[in-house]
Amino acid sequence: MSSTNQYSMRDPTTQYPRPPFEEQPQKAPGLAKDMRPRPDHGEDSYVGFGRLKGRKALITGADSGIGRAVAIAFAREGADLTLNYLPEEEADAREVVELVRDSGVQVHTVPGDIKDEAFCKQLVDSAVKNMDGLDIVVNVAGKQAYQETILDITTEQFDQTFKTNVYALFWICKAAVPHLPRGATIINTASIQAYDQSPILGDYAPTKSAIVGLTKVLAKQLADRGIRVNAVAPGPIWTPLQPSGGQPQEKIKEFGKNVPLGRPGQPAELASIYVFLATQESSYVTAEVFGVTGGHPLP
Repeated sequence: MSSTNQYSMRDPTTQYPRPPFEEQPQKAPGLAKDMRPRPDHGEDSYVGFGRLKGRKALITGADSGIGRAVAIAFAREGADLTLNYLPEEEADAREVVELVRDSGVQVHTVPGDIKDEAFCKQLVDSAVKNMDGLDIVVNVAGKQAYQETILDITTEQFDQTFKTNVYALFWICKAAVPHLPRGATIINTASIQAYDQSPILGDYAPTKSAIVGLTKVLAKQLADRGIRVNAVAPGPIWTPLQPSGGQPQEKIKEFGKNVPLGRPGQPAELASIYVFLATQESSYVTAEVFGVTGGHPLP
């Protein structure tokens, strides 16, 4: 473990790489191992204290980006894991499995496409069976593909973006709720795009608005069952989602430059928020959206 961890005081403006970055096109869904510089998911810096010991978590999009950072943090806090990702992301997922197994927790993988309703139900059923229960659901997986105008967005792309980002969240939560005990938590992943929309993200931004709305509705529905539901809304985060079609390559070179901290966030910088929302430390927090935006505040 690095001598510098998430508790070491540093200047946040220079803590991680700043633009300019080099162009680095990838085919979707993209791989973290091919990014330059490689994202920091907390591999060498996240220190856990057993805050999730005995908990059982399902994480989507767990191969890279925010999902990988959450998996590492949860494992080091003692949670058993079921990790979902696309089969073509297996190379990144293998790295995650090795990292979390070093923490001594159980880790199960269920690769598959969450755009399929039947698979989403199977994913939840597998998580419950493999871990003998489920009490944390973390929806991270997302699809983002920029287009200059609405005229460039095909019905197929619009459908796939909504199925990945919104329908899958709905299907997974619907399948999971009957299994969740009192004290369980659901953590969704929204975005600054729900509040300050980029004109080139005409299908992605509305999905994030939908996630905010669905999070608040679910929180109110499930409060009397003792289940909390919250969301995290990242700003520009250095993940494979961006160079694999989420942004034009000319924007990758300056990615994160325009937020007050002057750089993109790293996945590791979000992990502690997800941990907090999963633990009993946040027992009075539900129906909230937590921004991690580098100084570009949510309204």
